[in-house]
Amino acid sequence: MQETTKISAAVSEITERISAACIRAGRNPDEVTLIAVSKTMPVEAIREAMACGLKEFGENKPQELRDKQAVIKEPLHWHMIGALQTNKLKYVVGKTVLIHSVDSLHLAEAIDEASEKRGIVSDILLEVNISGEASKHGIAPEKLEELLRELVHFSHIKVRGLMTVAPYTEQAEENRVYFKKMKQLMVDINSKNIDNIAMDVLSMGMTGDFEVAVEEGATLVRVGTGIFGHRVYPHK
Repeated sequence: MQETTKISAAVSEITERISAACIRAGRNPDEVTLIAVSKTMPVEAIREAMACGLKEFGENKPQELRDKQAVIKEPLHWHMIGALQTNKLKYVVGKTVLIHSVDSLHLAEAIDEASEKRGIVSDILLEVNISGEASKHGIAPEKLEELLRELVHFSHIKVRGLMTVAPYTEQAEENRVYFKKMKQLMVDINSKNIDNIAMDVLSMGMTGDFEVAVEEGATLVRVGTGIFGHRVYPHK
């Protein structure tokens, strides 16, 4: 019962902080959706978050998503936010509302093919390595338009927007520059009026910096530790 209280209190606090950040930026809080990043978390913790009214959950690993969906039958909105390999698409395509981590033509093409087989159109985000860190996944910003012009030929995926993972930092303010760049990148691309490309989703900001991300235009924030506490990863 104590843990439920912790998660409930955390969700309330984060929701309030998102609203406050929206007010500071002159935005409507309804424009921002909180995704609870439930990777490595047990089903019991997810159910506690569900009891707080959360319906959006983010997973990093396709097999973990599969295992959780086998147990949790409620109609949640699952997001795939981790790096994705084409041989794992069967666990993701048609099982998620949004794939955040598309970072290549090869992966986009595979998602399109898998979606066509299922008779659906999959919503995706293109992951951008806005900071240029070698350790980060994502497309270089200067390659984004070129990729988008290739994706207009696919009829079973829809690019809804962009996603980024900003650098880890103790000072959230340090990431403002990257969030500003992401917002401007989306504005610039939309201004080019590329066929079938009209992006309105910006997935950025995590536990340590989501307020700054909201102030700079995030529509989706991905918060894990801030809701569930620190993860204990199993030894390999």
